[in-house]
Amino acid sequence: MALLEMITEDMISAMKKKDSFSLGVIRMAKGAVSLEAINKKRDLTDEEVVDVIVKQIKLRKDAILEFTKANRMDLVSQNEKEIEVLNKYLPEQLSSEEVIQIIDDAFNTLNPTSAKDMGLIMKEVTPRLKGKCDMSMVSSIIKEKLNNI
Repeated sequence: MALLEMITEDMISAMKKKDSFSLGVIRMAKGAVSLEAINKKRDLTDEEVVDVIVKQIKLRKDAILEFTKANRMDLVSQNEKEIEVLNKYLPEQLSSEEVIQIIDDAFNTLNPTSAKDMGLIMKEVTPRLKGKCDMSMVSSIIKEKLNNI
């Protein structure tokens, strides 16, 4: 089943269950996917839908940081719950060991010599990791490994 179909079915299910919180989150996600489809003037692939969901999760994580600074724990918990709902639409997340293994493979293949090779490494690992882990974590691991060369 296509990811967009799954989102639509979950939206209908939330309506039937009268789960207004999940319904609101799913509607926001579906709206973001629809907007992206309109911008691209075509239907999105599942990978592109995952990219939109990842962006939605990142927005909520950024909001959590800001709400934490402002001591608004009610909004922090709301955004955390929204992230839980959205995580259902992402592929299975990789463990940190699996992520590090993929990064190590890229290092062995490319043999970087300095921090200038950061883009090259990211270009290599991004297709394998995108949507399956937090890319900011990937970036920090790669920076650390490059600094130790």
